[in-house]
Amino acid sequence: MKYILTIMITMCVAFGYAQTRSVRTPWYQVEYDETLEQPVRVTYQVHCTTTTVSRKGMDFKRVDSIHTSNKKDYEDNVWDKGHMAPAAAFACNKAALKATFLYVNCALQHQSLNRGAWRQLEDWERKQAEGSPVRVEIRVCWEGAAIQLPTGAVVPTHFEKTIWANGTTYRFRFPNVDTRGSKFWQFEQR
Repeated sequence: MKYILTIMITMCVAFGYAQTRSVRTPWYQVEYDETLEQPVRVTYQVHCTTTTVSRKGMDFKRVDSIHTSNKKDYEDNVWDKGHMAPAAAFACNKAALKATFLYVNCALQHQSLNRGAWRQLEDWERKQAEGSPVRVEIRVCWEGAAIQLPTGAVVPTHFEKTIWANGTTYRFRFPNVDTRGSKFWQFEQR
């Protein structure tokens, strides 16, 4: 029988607040919490507006020097390996695309959020990048009762995403729950 531990935690990490490990690639940056086994902050600039490199056959890899989540955290549950720096935003360069398939760049994200409103927003980001640079910051957050999986990783309660595009700042807050049927604009913070 699998047991899920519920813990009380409040944390939406701003740069430098927690005990995190920094990971910098040429394409994105991550602040990663090894205790939670989740990224807490990810920043990137959208590089590709169209997909030219296939992700077929790619799977997530661990970074040797960092204790991350792993394949077992995502088995037999509703949690997807939600890319924080999205694969499609880097799919015009094989090395960049491959770099998005690291466990430091994925969070336990409800499958309907990851495949629905979150993906819609990623598509929108790429469309905005057709005319000018688009910068993104994601904060992975925990408030109140958070679930710790039997495998050790702690499920985020929500995600905060800030996008700078075309001279405008957009802020979104996505609860990490079943959001089936929702559109990404429903989560904009005004």
